[in-house]
Amino acid sequence: MSAAELGRGIAASRIDPVELAQAFLDAIRAHEHGDRIYARLTPERALGEATAARGRARSGSLLGPLDGVPVSWKDLFDTAGVPTEAGSRLLEGRTPTHDAEVVRRGAAAGLVCLGKTHMSELAFSGLGVNPVTATPPNIHDPALAPGGSSSGAAVSVAAGLAAIGMGSDTGGSVRIPSAWNDLVGLKTSWGLIPCDGAVPLSRGLDTVGPLCRTVEDAALSLGVLAGAPVPEIDGLEPSALALIEPDALILDNADAEIEAGYADAIGRIGRAGVRVARGSVPQLAEALGIAARLSAIVNYEGWVEWGPTIEAHPGVMFPMIEARFRTGASITAEADREARAALEPLAEAVHALIAERGFLVMPTTPILPPPIERLMADDDYYIARNLLALRNTRLGNLLGCSALTLPTGAPMVGLMLVGRPGDEVALLRAGRVLERALS
Repeated sequence: MSAAELGRGIAASRIDPVELAQAFLDAIRAHEHGDRIYARLTPERALGEATAARGRARSGSLLGPLDGVPVSWKDLFDTAGVPTEAGSRLLEGRTPTHDAEVVRRGAAAGLVCLGKTHMSELAFSGLGVNPVTATPPNIHDPALAPGGSSSGAAVSVAAGLAAIGMGSDTGGSVRIPSAWNDLVGLKTSWGLIPCDGAVPLSRGLDTVGPLCRTVEDAALSLGVLAGAPVPEIDGLEPSALALIEPDALILDNADAEIEAGYADAIGRIGRAGVRVARGSVPQLAEALGIAARLSAIVNYEGWVEWGPTIEAHPGVMFPMIEARFRTGASITAEADREARAALEPLAEAVHALIAERGFLVMPTTPILPPPIERLMADDDYYIARNLLALRNTRLGNLLGCSALTLPTGAPMVGLMLVGRPGDEVALLRAGRVLERALS
């Protein structure tokens, strides 16, 4: 059941929140890969929150449509009294005294915290492979990468071990695991949802977003995380929706299965009445060129954040992640400022194009999840696959966009809409239309 369906069942007294939470906890403990999905459970908190939700349900005073619904939290969101280690031994035993702001908002809306999910180390990989703590199993094949960095968040939902997974996205970390595990994932605008109490990677790019079964669940989650009313996402007619398909870059070096699944999805939404037009968006390639030539921004900011800790504890991290962090050591603050200044007019041009002609549409990622065994055995393959997995998604972060990924029906093939900053509700309304066309 979707999170919205569970919430309606609670409101109608068909579902008991305590029994629901206990059922999820039991399922996690019984699952073959439960300990590869969850870094740690919070059963006392879950049952306490569920008991409070039960009382509100019985008195007719529910806090909202997700009151009593069990969710997972990526292990970079602080939870009071529970270790938050961001998938790294560098933070082993780190136990905050307060909840992150988004966790606090979740509790205030009645969400039930099941526990903390595994992730890429310090959120710095789009693949989701973490030999330091655990690599969650891709829902289609445990031998394949799950996508990262919100790997456990995605698998917890796809495996039926949470109704919603709360994650973060700095370059694709909500969208890639959502695509590879056939979920809906929302990348929110930078600054819309506070990152207070979240272990940072890049303070200028980090965003918070949900990984869900449905667009409705994403809309309900957005209301909770942003501290805003639940957005109305129904009522848009397919004929009122216009999309732009960039005529270059988005399918470069794509796997054949991605090309086929994406083409089929574009055909289906077109037959449903959505207007899809190809167009030139040269700013996409230009943005990637700036990031490669001047500063990847996340590499610079990641090193500023974690460089001293890494230098003090060499060899503790997964070598591929540590090496990626160290690339930021050679990037100067001046180069970072120059990169940001060069990206600004590109972002403005893309935002203007979207305002005039419609959301951009593209495959969420151009590749299928690679095999974990080869990623661990071949460093060059790991680097190449990680960069390619992130290629389409990181455009949204570099250009200050919001984005939504949807399952296409083809396994592990996601369809991504890219909007302007602040376009989340409009994206969800469009996503509702496409969800019906693709179901």
